Amino acid sequence: MGMIDITGKKVLLREAVASGRITLLPETIKKIKENQVKKGDPLLVAEIAAMKAAKETYLLIPHCHNIPLNTVELNFSTGDDFIEAKCHVKAEAMTGVEIEALVGVTIALNTIWDMVKYLEKDKNGQYPSTRISDIRVLNKVKKPVSKA
Repeated sequence: MGMIDITGKKVLLREAVASGRITLLPETIKKIKENQVKKGDPLLVAEIAAMKAAKETYLLIPHCHNIPLNTVELNFSTGDDFIEAKCHVKAEAMTGVEIEALVGVTIALNTIWDMVKYLEKDKNGQYPSTRISDIRVLNKVKKPVSKA
């Protein structure tokens, strides 16, 4: 048991896109759009948190390799009562980056929750409608590294 031995595998361009959604109260979405969240812009902070998390995935998930990432990109789309996050990760590596993309998107969504939790609590301090869902890998690619 342990890490998979990737010795001898070819370095390829590895890409993965993961997505997920956080359901929030419409009033919370309105405050986010109007830049009225006490802790700052949740999407900006979530983007930074996701980049950091994706790069540190090997520290969080025991069997993941330490992969130097070429890029981590976050995109957000907002509905009336949700924010969807997408995390796109790229690396020239011997193993895939889908776990890095999943960790990135998950931490982005958790960061948003942390920043707006005071808006989401009910009178009993609970979160009856707030939820994170639909976390999945949308796409995974591996192809030869192109020489410029």
